[in-house]
Amino acid sequence: MMDHGPGRYVALGDSFTEGVGDFSKRRPNGVRGWADRVAETLASDSPGWEYANLAIRSKRLRHIIAEQLEPAIKMEPTLITLYAGGNDVMDFGTKIADILAEYEFMVQRLAETGATLVLFTGYDVEVSPILGPLRRKNHAYNDGVRLIAAKYGAILVDYANFSAYATSRMWGPDRLHMSKAGHKYLAARVLDVLAVPHGITHKNKRTAELSVRQRAKEHRVWITEWVLPLFGRKLRGTTLGDALSPRWPEPVRVPPRKGLKKLTR
Repeated sequence: MMDHGPGRYVALGDSFTEGVGDFSKRRPNGVRGWADRVAETLASDSPGWEYANLAIRSKRLRHIIAEQLEPAIKMEPTLITLYAGGNDVMDFGTKIADILAEYEFMVQRLAETGATLVLFTGYDVEVSPILGPLRRKNHAYNDGVRLIAAKYGAILVDYANFSAYATSRMWGPDRLHMSKAGHKYLAARVLDVLAVPHGITHKNKRTAELSVRQRAKEHRVWITEWVLPLFGRKLRGTTLGDALSPRWPEPVRVPPRKGLKKLTR
């Protein structure tokens, strides 16, 4: 288990870890996210923690290996979180065996640092029956992540089995990224597995039932504003992260009071 004394936390990955869906105008890239919340709670519990977040939305495993792995290792972290592979799973034509081989290569390198390593399974977002084949790939990916976590002694946050995410309020308008409520809940669960005390609470609010007409309208808007642009970017070979840099590219000392927002003034 992790030493709770001040250390250095480095987060790697894609939009999941960057914080997409938890909007915050004043923070880098306009988002906050669960990893920022974890870093702030660590610093509040034990002042002196440093934090870097190298994650950028839309990155595939090959990008994370090429752009984030060595910089993260050079930072000599004591705590590492990694979520990677979800975008690879969603790409048509990718093979689970290849995805897990790249993933394991990265996990092995990170485990060799001796840092506490936290890994995540991927949630099955039920957005459309059309995506059924991708869900099956995700199941296979999750099975592989569980085996790799056990093999390298990593802590597993089994996000795929969190029933709290079965409600729409935990998801943003694109239905693929967590909302602010979703990020807060995940931060709490990560802190729980690290045995770090926190005051993050989850309010199990009931969402209003939509009529058939309202659901149809929402679905049309989702297709127009999120699905079609997504496939357009795939056809063009572009991503939302192409012009972005890591949010916290170098370790910063997290203020124990008021957290990272104190650094963005």
